[in-house]
Amino acid sequence: MAQEFVNGKIQPGKVVVFIKPTCPYCRRTQEILSQLPFKPGFLEFVDITANSDANEIQDYLQRLTGARTVPRVFFGKECIGGCSDLVTLQENGELVTRLERIGALQ
Repeated sequence: MAQEFVNGKIQPGKVVVFIKPTCPYCRRTQEILSQLPFKPGFLEFVDITANSDANEIQDYLQRLTGARTVPRVFFGKECIGGCSDLVTLQENGELVTRLERIGALQ
């Protein structure tokens, strides 16, 4: 179930972030990405605590990405990591370029 749920969310061209609303790193990730001009429907925050399979989802994310922590940020099918990885991309000036490359921005 968790595998199908996660794989159903991750799509080419779309940015998907698996979060827990109480996590400060998740909130920071949401702040950064919410400031960018995404095409409608190309940015999704998935609250895994709203799902009874939250632990299984995190277990599958670990198998898929090598880390169980949230946020897990996907640019298309590629996991770029978590909040610190996103901040690094932003500081290096690569964030917008990467998002334009997958066609997520207006």
